Amino acid sequence: MQGVLTGFAVIAVVIGVGYVIGRRGYLGENGREVLTKLAFHVASPALLFTTLARADLSVIFSSRLLVTAMSTAAAAGVFVAIGVVRGWGVGRTTIGALCSSYVNSGNLGIPIAVYVLGDASLVAPVLLFQQIMVTPIALTVLDLSGDGEKGPLWQRLITPLRNPIAVGSLSGVAVSATGLTLPGPVMDPLTLIGNMSVPAVLLAFGISLCGSTLPGRGADRYPVLLSVALKSMGQPLAAWALAVGLFGLHGAPLLDVVVTSALPAAQNLFTYASRYRVGETLARESILLSTILSVPVLVVIAAVLG
Repeated sequence: MQGVLTGFAVIAVVIGVGYVIGRRGYLGENGREVLTKLAFHVASPALLFTTLARADLSVIFSSRLLVTAMSTAAAAGVFVAIGVVRGWGVGRTTIGALCSSYVNSGNLGIPIAVYVLGDASLVAPVLLFQQIMVTPIALTVLDLSGDGEKGPLWQRLITPLRNPIAVGSLSGVAVSATGLTLPGPVMDPLTLIGNMSVPAVLLAFGISLCGSTLPGRGADRYPVLLSVALKSMGQPLAAWALAVGLFGLHGAPLLDVVVTSALPAAQNLFTYASRYRVGETLARESILLSTILSVPVLVVIAAVLG
């Protein structure tokens, strides 16, 4: 219980600071855009590199990760299917699918893993899966679905290798897989830069709330409500059903996978939406509503399965 409240309190305070910055205009008219670019091109790649470079890749081969992967695919797949039928467009549907299944495994998942599950490393499989598999695939789709000239085929095929988020993640995995230990003069500056990522994302998100309408009432109402329902209820239910019915998990392992799947949509999804200028309202409102709803959901899960 303490982990849930602590994690949400930290996020709420930083977003609130961002809102005040936006209202006061301290960073000017382009403050949100600058923070978004800083997070996407510099800070987030550094954070992902330093995190994954030290990660134990053996966690990839676990039943818990399979449950996470399958429940993620189920929630995202439902949104994609409905998005195709409704004609929401490739970019918008991609952002909505991410909001339906991409959990906040970093700045919220880590404190909850410590205080609720008792081990911060339990969130590592989710972090690895999302950064190694989900993020490169989703950003590649967004890159290739953008308007304008797509370029020659060879250039399109190496799109993941030109994306800073994907490059940071895959480079970190490569370092971990080879067992290299980078010296302090290399890792320390990257760690310092990476520490800007979460604050920059949360501040940009807070600034974006200035002047926005109440969530779930605008033109993106149905995509927002669908993504929030899938993220807050659909994905945790899918994880529970898969863990119990297919993998026979119970006790602590069952609690681990259900709690991590019930985490709200990650704030960095708004960074992706802003970077590609698609589904920004959908991302902002989905993140906000899923974060609010995840509090009672996580409390109930901890009470029932804990």
